[in-house]
This record gives sequence, structure tokens and C-alpha cells, in this order.
Amino acid sequence: MFGFIKKSLNKTKEAIKSVVGIEKREKIPKDLLEEALIEADIDYDLVEKIIDKLPKEVTKEKLKKELDKIFAVPDAKIEINDKPFAMLIIGVNGAGKTTTIAKLAFKFKNEGKSVILGAADTFRAAAIEQLSRWAEILDIPIVKTKQNHDPAAVTYDTIASAKAKGIDIALIDTAGRLHNKINLQNELKKIVTVAKKAYENAPHKILLIIDGTQGSSAVNQAKIFNESVGVDGIIITKLDGTAKGGSLFTIVNELKLPIYFVGVGEKPENLVEFDKDEFIEGMLEGLYSE
Repeated sequence: MFGFIKKSLNKTKEAIKSVVGIEKREKIPKDLLEEALIEADIDYDLVEKIIDKLPKEVTKEKLKKELDKIFAVPDAKIEINDKPFAMLIIGVNGAGKTTTIAKLAFKFKNEGKSVILGAADTFRAAAIEQLSRWAEILDIPIVKTKQNHDPAAVTYDTIASAKAKGIDIALIDTAGRLHNKINLQNELKKIVTVAKKAYENAPHKILLIIDGTQGSSAVNQAKIFNESVGVDGIIITKLDGTAKGGSLFTIVNELKLPIYFVGVGEKPENLVEFDKDEFIEGMLEGLYSE
């Protein structure tokens, strides 16, 4: 999977090259660089911050140094250091939440860990059905109930089942509707409280799924979730389907949270650990050309 993140930036690089051109260059004029970074969907204020201390003609090395500073956030490694290790997966509907859970389950299972799924997005019958199909495909157990039943109860039962059966990891889906964010916040807070009743150390990680095609506009969504329950890290989906790859700088800068994984495609194996160096290098290739 080496080079996967660079490849997922192809559309973003095309957008950048539409501004700076395709010829290989050692320096880029500051005003042109500003336009290119905005074209890649980096927030205007952040672009100003990036280029503020740069000279009129910007080398790849000087820009890389400024971009590196943005990713000065906590380490993005998940260490499975408890059993059961419970993870809440949160995010708006349509961001790729359920598919990402399947990818995580596939990854952990391949690493020799036992996994159980919890279908706590009881707001949508389709979410329960989709997660159930993945459980069947991946041959792993699932705890589920009917639509509109208490999602906190599903969370409790999932963690309790993992504990009783000696299962390593519990991955729990949650509802992502934002049209009434007060209800969502209250529901998520209750899920976290009940998870701790099932196992005092739970949840070990709360991971936010962000749709890469939404770009910087996803930041406000992320803030709502972070304010509700506190987010430990981010997973970006659909990065290969967007020219807004630069939005990852905005997201990390605004939230000060690490990106754990990047997902592309529907297959279970289409999930890779985020590598900030590869990501930054991919952006720079678009600017200075390969």
C-alpha cells in the first residue's frame, strides 16, 4: 500500500497544477503559491499564516517546513493496550462511517485480534442492515437491535459481550444526524456514560469519520462532535474522490487532532495509516511537479 496517500491526492494535485502550471520549478512566487493553496481548499486564514514568513520566491524546502508545523499534533497510533478495547465511531450520515468500521474490523482481524461490532446507529434501519452484512462478510459477531431502540443499551451490550467472551476489540457505530444537534449531543454523551458502566475504561478511543469530499466545510461538523464527547482522532474517507485534499491542513489546524487513517474505495482492505510526510510530499509534488 506504499504510495497510497500520494495517489489519493491526484485530483488535488491536478487542481494545484491548474494554478501553478505543470512545468518543474524550484521556486514559486508567493502570490501564485497563495492562489494554489486556496485552490486545494486550505482555509484562507491558514494560507495567510503559512505564507506570512516566506520570501517572495518560495522553495519546496521552505514551504515544507511551514506545512510540517501544522501537523504538530499528538501521535496517531492506536495501541490496543486493554481488553476489551472499545472504540466509538462517530460522524455524520453519508461520511462512510459504517464502511470504515468494516475496514477497521478487517484490519484488526488480520492482525490476529478478535472483534465484535455494535450497531448503535439505531436511528437508521439501513445502518443496522449494512453493518450486519459486513459482520457476515467478515465472519465476526455483531450486537444489534431494532430501529429506534436505545443506542446506549446496544453500546452497553456490545462492550459487556466483548468482556464476557474475551474479545479484544469492540467497534461501535453511532448515529450521525446533525439537524438537531442538541439531541445528537445528548445521545452521544449518554452512550459514553453507559459505555463506562459496561467497562470503566471504555470508550478507549472516539474516532471521527470525515468525508474528504466535503473539504474544509467539515470542520464545523467536527467541532460539534468534539464539543459533545471529545474526539481522540480522525479518519478521512474518499480522499481520492476530491480536489480538496488541502482541507486536511485546515482540519488538523482547527481541531488539533491527529489523523489516524485514510480510507479509499469500498473494499475492506482500502484503509491505510495516515503518513503526514507522504501527504505533505504529495502536495508539494503538485506544486513543484514530480
